[in-house]
Amino acid sequence: MAIQTVGIIGAGTMGNGIAQACAVAGVNVVMVDIAQAAVDKGMATVASSLDRLIKKEKLTAAQKDAALALIKGSTDYAELKSAQLVIEAATENEALKFKILKQVDELLAPDVIIASNTSSISITQLAAATSRPERFIGMHFFNPVPMMALVEIIRGYLTSDETHDAVKALAVRLGKSPITVKNAPGFVVNRILVPMINEAFFVLAEGLATAEDIDDGMKLGCNQPIGPLALADMIGLDVCLAVMEVYLAQFGDSKYRPCPLLKEMVAAGQLGRKTKRGVYAY
Repeated sequence: MAIQTVGIIGAGTMGNGIAQACAVAGVNVVMVDIAQAAVDKGMATVASSLDRLIKKEKLTAAQKDAALALIKGSTDYAELKSAQLVIEAATENEALKFKILKQVDELLAPDVIIASNTSSISITQLAAATSRPERFIGMHFFNPVPMMALVEIIRGYLTSDETHDAVKALAVRLGKSPITVKNAPGFVVNRILVPMINEAFFVLAEGLATAEDIDDGMKLGCNQPIGPLALADMIGLDVCLAVMEVYLAQFGDSKYRPCPLLKEMVAAGQLGRKTKRGVYAY
């Protein structure tokens, strides 16, 4: 299946990032969200991101204009009917994703592929919310999407080879380096990464070192480009907590217990960069 138009549900950080990656690669995009303000903000974020690439001389003004022309923002889910692939990029909330997927499944033609950008929820379980489990797949992008090369392609129990191959080909077209993984909580990268972040919060809570020293230690000692606490702020502390809660529920292993400090910060609304305050102030 040739994918000419990609529908994206969610105009937030991940959704607008995916939209940008697609548009820069010459793929038509329909980006929908429930509120016009969210759509407008998503479009503005893409434009601002492209402007930064122009300043870095990685993109021309003409290329920016061409990319923006390929993105259509809307609050009408019916606009997704033109897509051959629809990527759900809503908040990491299982009930919300089920609701969206059921709604979209009823709207789209039977041969349209549906993908979820979930970072932790079972692809097989999400696929079961639709009438097309063989045409359902995980397509997990990493933040910031325009810069990060990796895309995890996650096969559900019934995902067909045709679906997998079409989505992998699109990822390559976007200039990404996809890896194929089996369905399991957290898949590969986040299965390793988020528990490490959670452990960094335990270290911080126990007062073993300051946040700055914890991050510097991991950067200098493990050659990481960004420390785990700063990375948590970038990802969103609420997202990190949600992922750990999924692991704890799915595996039933206490080693996935979310750090109480992480839970407290989320309860206080200090979610990281998106709220201007997390482990660090922004």
